[in-house]
Amino acid sequence: MSRLQLLGNNIKKYRKAKGYRQIDLANDLDLSEDYICRVENGLKFLSLRKLFELADILEVKMTDLIDFD
Repeated sequence: MSRLQLLGNNIKKYRKAKGYRQIDLANDLDLSEDYICRVENGLKFLSLRKLFELADILEVKMTDLIDFD
C-alpha cells in the first residue's frame, strides 16, 4: 500500500471517529466532496496547508495523520 493510501486511510479513520461526513469535511476545507473521496482513496493529495487545516478540524496531531505503523 502506498503512503498516499495510508494517509487517506488515516484521514478516513479520524474523520469517522469525529462523526464527520465527507461533505462536512469538504465544506470545512473548501474542497469538493469528490476530492475528499479521492484523497481518502489515495488518488489525490492535500497541500501541506490543507493537511494542517485538516488536523485542526479533526483535532488530531499532524503526526497522527502521517503515522503509518
